[in-house]
Amino acid sequence: MQKRKNIPLAERMRPNRLDELIGQQHLVGPGQVLRRVVESGQAYSMIFWGPPGSGKTSLARILARELNLTLLPLSAVDAGVREVRMALEQARRLGQAILFIDEIHRFNKGQQDALLGPVERGHVILIGATTENPSLEVIAPLLSRCQVYQLHPLTRDDLLALLHRALHEDEELKSRKIVLQETQALMRLSGGDARKLLNLVEQVVKVSPKDPICIADDLIMQVAQQRTVLHDKDGEQHYNLISAFIKSIRGSDPNAAVYWLARLVAGGEDPLFLCRRMIILASEDIGNADPLALPLAVACYQALERIGMPEGRIVMAQTAIYLACCAKSNSSYLAIEHALQSVQRHGELAVPMHLRNAPTSLMRQWGYGQGYKYDHNHPQHFSGQEFLPEPLQGTRFYDPSLNDKEEELRRFLRQRWNDKYGY
Repeated sequence: MQKRKNIPLAERMRPNRLDELIGQQHLVGPGQVLRRVVESGQAYSMIFWGPPGSGKTSLARILARELNLTLLPLSAVDAGVREVRMALEQARRLGQAILFIDEIHRFNKGQQDALLGPVERGHVILIGATTENPSLEVIAPLLSRCQVYQLHPLTRDDLLALLHRALHEDEELKSRKIVLQETQALMRLSGGDARKLLNLVEQVVKVSPKDPICIADDLIMQVAQQRTVLHDKDGEQHYNLISAFIKSIRGSDPNAAVYWLARLVAGGEDPLFLCRRMIILASEDIGNADPLALPLAVACYQALERIGMPEGRIVMAQTAIYLACCAKSNSSYLAIEHALQSVQRHGELAVPMHLRNAPTSLMRQWGYGQGYKYDHNHPQHFSGQEFLPEPLQGTRFYDPSLNDKEEELRRFLRQRWNDKYGY
């Protein structure tokens, strides 16, 4: 049998009852939903969605123990359809059991499909745990059969309570003389993750052969060296950080823009992906309000291709700050969207004859190109001829925004077209 002292501290401190669980009081507090599940003795399939170290596995184990049900654990990292079916058959033989699937978002559609029938018929109570948004990662038929509960990162008070409990209740820690002097670095590096907190404490104890052990910020930083930034490039956190970055630039906040950029860079995001997003933003959200925005964003991409990282972070910061400080306009985006809607509504309208290409004499005999006016042969290089198909003549797709540069464009268009387009 494995000696308990060789079990990681985070596992030794895992709660056995709801009353021992720290955090998630919106689910397990008096009168809350999971408390009522235990009190009623009636379980059902559910999915726990929350960040690492928030208590998803602990809750599944507690529910199984409190409800006197067998817990059949599977990890989606290791299990395939065969392992799932074996577990489902075991649950069927037991009459009722809790099938706990950790990281259920890693199951493909076929693996998730295998769960539908047994869950629907009540042969098994499914509890899935995921760090990713279930609405994006779990198939709709399985979601409809489960209740989703969101777990939150532990608060500072939660983490302090867990730390004091570990220092006073864990036999191995109690055998050492530990003085808790500073907790700021410990709280910051833990990031609401109970497992990370306990792992840091355990590492500090292991690298400190002599008592007393003074837990202080400098010692924590020495052990941790560098914080691992939470950023799953394939999951919801990826999209949340990108969304915050783009919206900060769109909202003209260079401080927030450079902060979210730093978060993405520290998390290992592909810098060329970030450059591509800034190129899109330069047209979608700035456009002709500042025509320099797009070439700068393109230059940023090209610079990153040539110099790479880490120096490329400076170029990205410069570009993000400039884009945030630009005048904003989405008129180009609205123009193409309006035009696309018109294409959908009117179909493939014929190109007017005077605009058609006429490379052969036969085409010219058919009238291709006849009546076209070469604009450079007219005053101010402007002929005033019609360019839209007849059903769309006079339609304004481009509406300049209210900024200095586009006001110049509006005056130019008004001078050329008078009242035709309402500029």
